[in-house]
Amino acid sequence: METLMFVVLITFFLNLPFGWLREGVRKFSPLWFLYVHLPIPFIIALRIGLGVPWKFAPLLIAVAVLGQFVGARLRRRQFASLNLEE
Repeated sequence: METLMFVVLITFFLNLPFGWLREGVRKFSPLWFLYVHLPIPFIIALRIGLGVPWKFAPLLIAVAVLGQFVGARLRRRQFASLNLEE
C-alpha cells in the first residue's frame, strides 16, 4: 500500500510542471502533446519497477490528469495575479 501511495504522489507531482507548461502553449500543438505525454513513460517505468499491479493503471491515469489540471490552474492563477498587480 505504501508503494502505491508513493507512485500516486510521484505521478501527481511529476505532472504539475507539465500542466503548468502545457497551459502556456496552443492547444493540440506539438508542444502541447509533448507536455501531456512526456511523463507517461516515467510513470509506467516507476509502476513496473516498484511492482504496482496493472489494475491500478486507471487510478494513475486519473492522478496524472489531475496533476496536469492543477498545474495548469496554478499557471492561470499566477498570471492572473501578475496582471492584476500591473
